[in-house]
Amino acid sequence: MSKYPFSFCGLPVNSTEYVRSSTVILPIPFDRTSTWIKGADRGPKAIIEASRYLEFYDIETDSEVLKKGIFTARPIHATSSALIKKTDLAVSKFLKDNKLVVALGGEHSISIGVIRSYARHFKNLSILHLDAHTDSRDSYEGSRYNHACVIARVREFTENIVSVGIRSMDASERPGIDNKKTFFAHKIYDSNKWIDRVVRLLTDCVYVTIDLDVFDPGIMPSTGTPEPGGLDWYQVMKLLFSVSKSKRIVGFDVVELCPSAIKAPDFLAAKLVYTLLSYINVHRPLHSASTIDITPENR
Repeated sequence: MSKYPFSFCGLPVNSTEYVRSSTVILPIPFDRTSTWIKGADRGPKAIIEASRYLEFYDIETDSEVLKKGIFTARPIHATSSALIKKTDLAVSKFLKDNKLVVALGGEHSISIGVIRSYARHFKNLSILHLDAHTDSRDSYEGSRYNHACVIARVREFTENIVSVGIRSMDASERPGIDNKKTFFAHKIYDSNKWIDRVVRLLTDCVYVTIDLDVFDPGIMPSTGTPEPGGLDWYQVMKLLFSVSKSKRIVGFDVVELCPSAIKAPDFLAAKLVYTLLSYINVHRPLHSASTIDITPENR
């Protein structure tokens, strides 16, 4: 059982059975290496609370993905040294049970253990990395597992990484950047032609890691390192729709929400999770043991 009073989408914690659910929401409220604005450890709870106010019918896909069952797991709490192993073990169990895992951060370093498990479970896995930053330093502030080192660590599991929305990096990262697989924000902001190129670069099985600072701070100010010049909602969703249509998205994470008094960013993150699940399900129907009852009296 989650420590939160509600599961994702506002269902009481005991209303959705694990065995009947296609999807597992895995909160990982970790924030140890953030280098500016702290508070990403409060992100998972804020997303889950905002999800109570979602409309469960998705207009674009004409579907209600919640009926396939969305189970909210216990949050993972761990020290920096234990986080990757603990996360890897948890995700591995869910994958063996044929679940699609959605990890909610927390800072971006929570993705390392999740992706390690996915890369072991799915052969020839590619990573779609949505972010304002390259996150490819080998070490930062004395740690190889800093949030600025996520993609450097992921490269140890797979070289199939495509980055989108990048608009900030250190000069030391430049030599390691693959220009064919890096879509800089200043080159794509005024067109959608790049989306097809991103899709072609991905393998058949895709894991998506979404740092919320990929969005412009005008719509997503609640991040630890906001960067001007980000993507808008429809650019990101058109990309995710195209990927889900052409490829098999096997899991994803949403990280770096730093909640504030402004609640719109929390809701954006919750809507992002639900909409991407809707895209995945309409193109590659999610497995579930039975249809979940989401009538108002059961919410």
